[in-house]
Amino acid sequence: MEKNGHISVEDLFAKIKQNFPSISLATLYKNMTAMINVDMVKEVRVPNMKLKYEITKAEHAHLLCEKCGTFNDIGLDMAEVLKTAEEHSHYEMRHVDLVLTGICPECQTSDYSTN
Repeated sequence: MEKNGHISVEDLFAKIKQNFPSISLATLYKNMTAMINVDMVKEVRVPNMKLKYEITKAEHAHLLCEKCGTFNDIGLDMAEVLKTAEEHSHYEMRHVDLVLTGICPECQTSDYSTN
């Protein structure tokens, strides 16, 4: 997970199975649930994609390229995002899961070079 950043259970299973062929998908799910429960791993919900997982780290948002599907972290002040949302909505916010979508620099460059 550390090497891949954000990974689906299926992709993680395929990688683990290369070194541990007897592992079952059920075992992996049980271990993922246990790691989520102790806040070692976090679920990342990405629009129109399978659920992904990442090692828990400082609060951050995510960037998703609409063209190539690149998915990366971006350091944003999530406390400020929550504060602004509370002020505008009057909700008592408890968590933020932010995915910003757009076109990454590499796809922008390739779009310009083909025109």
